[in-house]
Amino acid sequence: MAPTPRSLSSATASLRTSAVGVTAGLIGWFVLVELVSGILQGYYVPLFSDIVISLGIHDSDVNWFEASQLLLSALVVPILAKLGDMYGHKRILLIAAILTAGATWWLAFATSFWSFLAAWALQGFYVVWLPLEIALIFERGRRQQHGVSTTRRAAGLLVVGLQAGAIIGALAAGRIFAATGNLTTTLLVPAIAVSLVVLVIWFGVPESKPEPGRTLDTWGFVILAWGLLLVTGGLAWMRMIGELALGPGAWWWVVLLVAAGIAVFVWFVRFELRQKDPAIDIRVLRRPEMWPVQATAFLVGISLLGAQGPLSTYAGTERSLGYGLGLDATERSYIIGIYLVSLIVGAVIFAVTSRRLSPRIVLIAAALLVGIGYALFIPFHLEVWQVLLNLSIAGLGCGALVGALPAAAAAAAPTGQTGIASALTNTTKTIGGTFSSAVFGVVLAAGVGAVASQTAASLGGYMIVWAICAVGGFVAAVLLLFVPKVAFADAPAV
Repeated sequence: MAPTPRSLSSATASLRTSAVGVTAGLIGWFVLVELVSGILQGYYVPLFSDIVISLGIHDSDVNWFEASQLLLSALVVPILAKLGDMYGHKRILLIAAILTAGATWWLAFATSFWSFLAAWALQGFYVVWLPLEIALIFERGRRQQHGVSTTRRAAGLLVVGLQAGAIIGALAAGRIFAATGNLTTTLLVPAIAVSLVVLVIWFGVPESKPEPGRTLDTWGFVILAWGLLLVTGGLAWMRMIGELALGPGAWWWVVLLVAAGIAVFVWFVRFELRQKDPAIDIRVLRRPEMWPVQATAFLVGISLLGAQGPLSTYAGTERSLGYGLGLDATERSYIIGIYLVSLIVGAVIFAVTSRRLSPRIVLIAAALLVGIGYALFIPFHLEVWQVLLNLSIAGLGCGALVGALPAAAAAAAPTGQTGIASALTNTTKTIGGTFSSAVFGVVLAAGVGAVASQTAASLGGYMIVWAICAVGGFVAAVLLLFVPKVAFADAPAV
């Protein structure tokens, strides 16, 4: 007997309910994973002074930790994401978690600068967690009418877990160290947390279905790695020139490295267009629903990753110079905490509104908030409440974009490329942060000694930083206007 329309409708509803339940459970596990990811990002910052003493190094050597981890993540995230598309996202997520756990245990027992630096760089494998999680959620919802919107909502919740973990980590580290008085014991806490994440992924996360017949474009990734190394190396040297006030001859190395990196990227694009299964599908990147998303990730990285250092130094600048807030380290941490809370609120708002509003409109509005927040710094920057208001506005936009961009890239990618598409938003964001960090370092260093203090940057330098961040937000909003109005919407069920 043929099934009646009512029985078919009941079966379809049951299937959807089951899928939603599986996805909801998956999101719950991933929120825990991102909570630990946030702990890793916030836990070590309050301990840097004690780590410097323990390793017997200079405060400036801490910059090498950030540089090494950013460089490794920029290199390995696209490769791991492509392997996830090829062999299963859970499998690669589990491998990345195991590598992160091993590096975190190594950090706890490292006794020399080079050992600690190597472990710190390897810990950067956690950066690929979020893109792989987005791919897993999207792949499980691809055959459902609500798959894309579910991914957007989930991305917002994952960012909430990430930022909450960062706050928890920053608050817990100092208290644990004060209670134990032992740095090694204190550093064991994140190692235990990451080890638990390995178990969560192993037992709680289902595997995705990889596309058959995929191959790894090894030479494509080698060329990409060389391009990233040359460009980021040139930007790192540019930042060092600003900090050390080196002579004009040092700038030739910056020009040479960056120009060589751009030439390698041109070679990479031409090479990839000839490949049957490229490392990064350039044709997909050319799509009107994809290239504005990747460009926005780069522009958001300018303010999200590059502006935090200038914010901290401005807040600590003495008011006697006619600007700055004159806050001590504890008071500055409160400002950073409020900024992180605004990121959480922005991610929550994005998660709540992701199914009710057009994704394109949400992205444009979030980018505008980033631009408005930093533009307000130019006339309003002398009072604490003004800085907090500006940061909160920009934070709302950044919080929404951090979750929205990987989900939008996954939605715009064809079947079998969701992992690499969402991971590229992280790579472009990292490059944007590295670029802006180098530029901001030079801009702020140029004003040192031009004011009453021999260490404080000039107000003009900070104005330039804020202006660049504001322009980045507004340009991103304009670029997102080129995205088709129906992009990132739920597709009919397959």
